[in-house]
Amino acid sequence: MPQPSSRPALPLALGLPIAVATGLVIPLQGRINGALAGRLNDGIAAAVVSFTTGLIVIAAVSLATSKGRSGLQRIIPAVRNRSFPRFYVTAGAIGALFVCAQSFTIALLGVALFTVAAVTGQTLSGLLVDRMGIGPGGKRPITGIRVLGSILTVAAVAWAVSPRFGGGADIASLVLPVLLPLVAGFLMSFQQAMNGTATVHYGTPLAATLVNFLAGSAILWVAWVIKLAVASPGNPLPTEWWYYLGGPMGCLFIGLAALLVRSLGVLITGLGMIAGQLVGSLVLDVVIPSPGTVVALPTVLGTVLTLAAIIVATLPWPRGAFARKPAPKGR
Repeated sequence: MPQPSSRPALPLALGLPIAVATGLVIPLQGRINGALAGRLNDGIAAAVVSFTTGLIVIAAVSLATSKGRSGLQRIIPAVRNRSFPRFYVTAGAIGALFVCAQSFTIALLGVALFTVAAVTGQTLSGLLVDRMGIGPGGKRPITGIRVLGSILTVAAVAWAVSPRFGGGADIASLVLPVLLPLVAGFLMSFQQAMNGTATVHYGTPLAATLVNFLAGSAILWVAWVIKLAVASPGNPLPTEWWYYLGGPMGCLFIGLAALLVRSLGVLITGLGMIAGQLVGSLVLDVVIPSPGTVVALPTVLGTVLTLAAIIVATLPWPRGAFARKPAPKGR
């Protein structure tokens, strides 16, 4: 039976900035995958390309490094000996669901509403997953400060993306479509916890990331073949190299998330990445704006409030710091 890795946990002062920096990659990956979907005129095909290129990259890195090869040798024994629940190897299906949610609902909901729904789901499940102790960091209590930080994060994200909301949408018609990104975001915390637990037993996030991309790629290829049976294929693959960077960026995101949840817990890892995602989106909108992009004051202030919410949720507040102090007795 493979022994869990004894790697020491990262301190919060180091792990949280890494989580924020990892989140910076997500908007760029989304921009690339969105451009690829438009070029191919097929959202599922773009997801297939992204996952498949990511799978090729992480497989090459795993085979080329001693740590990666060691992790590969641990996968089958860990699954066979039930070192963790076997369904954890299907964590990549959650990533595939998230990509499909982007493909099917962003055109209807818009990026703003999609982001709020996904972040809300991920923040709520981060609290739940930590409380259940599914991740490698064990159980973490639901404290008032963690709840407050989560609420502030969702509010800050909604404020930051509020300039992108359209005014003519029929709210009733959006209720059902918004459930898909809400559920996909809710499951993201479980994916991070499952990958984090697998990483402990594989000894490296490389192996967990490889298994993640294997499962996600298999599901997306099946979905694309089914689509071909009822619809014509999209446009041919582009020749520009940058269209294929989304998959490698996903490797970085999934691998670091699997590593960080052991030290930070699922909630704080997720909140840090959400903060990085907003900062990255803001930088992209300023440096490489997409057509119709306007950087408004709420976007900047909402991003700053998100960073403040992370501080609220992560600072080591002393017990009873916010308890009401009894009035001093008169002499």
